[in-house]
Amino acid sequence: MLGVDAFTDYYERELKERNLQAARAHQGFELIEADLSSANIDELLSGLDGIFHLAAQPGVRGSWGDTFAVYARDNIIATQRLFEAASARGTRVVWASTSSVYGDAEGFPTQESARPRPISPYGVTKLGCENLAAAYATSFALDHVAMRYFTVYGPRQRPDMAFTRLIRALASGTPFQVYGTGDQSRDVTYVADAVSATVAAMEKAPSGRIYNVGGGSETSLNEVIALCERLSGRRLNRLPGEVAAGDVKRTSADTTLIRTELDWAPRTSIEEGLGEHLEWGGAVGADSASAA
Repeated sequence: MLGVDAFTDYYERELKERNLQAARAHQGFELIEADLSSANIDELLSGLDGIFHLAAQPGVRGSWGDTFAVYARDNIIATQRLFEAASARGTRVVWASTSSVYGDAEGFPTQESARPRPISPYGVTKLGCENLAAAYATSFALDHVAMRYFTVYGPRQRPDMAFTRLIRALASGTPFQVYGTGDQSRDVTYVADAVSATVAAMEKAPSGRIYNVGGGSETSLNEVIALCERLSGRRLNRLPGEVAAGDVKRTSADTTLIRTELDWAPRTSIEEGLGEHLEWGGAVGADSASAA
């Protein structure tokens, strides 16, 4: 098993190295430090039976302005080069798209057939990758499956994402910035459920499919905060902020297609998943000074 990571500066390398410790402990796992936008991808793919392509520059808020060039390189260019090499070798690619391609969706729960209309540059790059995959499938028989993930959370989540920021604020007693009213809702997906969906797609999905991967737990930020406070026994110090450009008001996944074709369903309730996330983030077992 081969892992490839560019160790970009999106967040601290030390944290990434800690997250890799479990994988590095597995016999037969090898990690190569390489950038897909410039590396010799043919050499990286040698001997592989399939590719899980999860590499990208993430984040909606950071995709505006001059940093869009980074998104164009790490999302579009890197993915195009991978699709080129994979199609030449006939290697299947299961890859990460995003619910951000829907933008403010035209209906809820949102089906894969809904018209994509992203409202952030990040979402635009991911939709561009979907179009690239379709083009390579048509012209060069690329065997691919796209996974439109809906807000994946759980232990080792990126430090810039809301759940991890919230949990670290609870653990430390520092303020947590709430963008807007907190009534915006997300269909949140526990990481283990996202993993099982991704593996099922590699094993069983028809080529060219696009699947929603949602946890079936559409929840507002205010509801998440209340649940985290209850599970941790701590009170969150909220700091109000303006709604961020590119943030959608609501996401809700129709997962009928992946349930039907891959016999997949999310297994983790939001209470169970947040409990695991809170424990990982050190916010369980509050002392009296931190509790409400």
